[in-house]
Amino acid sequence: MMAGKDDNKIRNVGPKGAAWLRQVGVRTQEDLVRVGPVDAFMKVKRAGFRPSLNLLYSLAGAIENCHWAELSDERKRALVAGAEAAETANPIKTRWQKQVERSERSVEPRESFDADSGDAGFLDDPDAGHDAAHED
Repeated sequence: MMAGKDDNKIRNVGPKGAAWLRQVGVRTQEDLVRVGPVDAFMKVKRAGFRPSLNLLYSLAGAIENCHWAELSDERKRALVAGAEAAETANPIKTRWQKQVERSERSVEPRESFDADSGDAGFLDDPDAGHDAAHED
């Protein structure tokens, strides 16, 4: 008998969550077990997606072979604490924050102009550093 197409499908995960997981390299139940629910959830968040906690619970339920709603409140709290700890250890930055950091790294400090050195640049004010009161 041929193996079905859904043999590697991750339990509890719908099409959108499955697409997110595929994009971060978690394609099978084995991948999920290897990575773990918190790390898989954080990979999805770090990729720029906005998963709800239900995805986190679903991933844990998939590993524990139960529906996510069957997880105890204690287990859910532990999962949230794990995700919060992972985010604290390595904060997720928005695209804007990443762009600002790239810009700051690529900007070289501008050399200051010394009016007495005579090294005026093309756009520098030719009267900079001169006192108007001393003009004839």
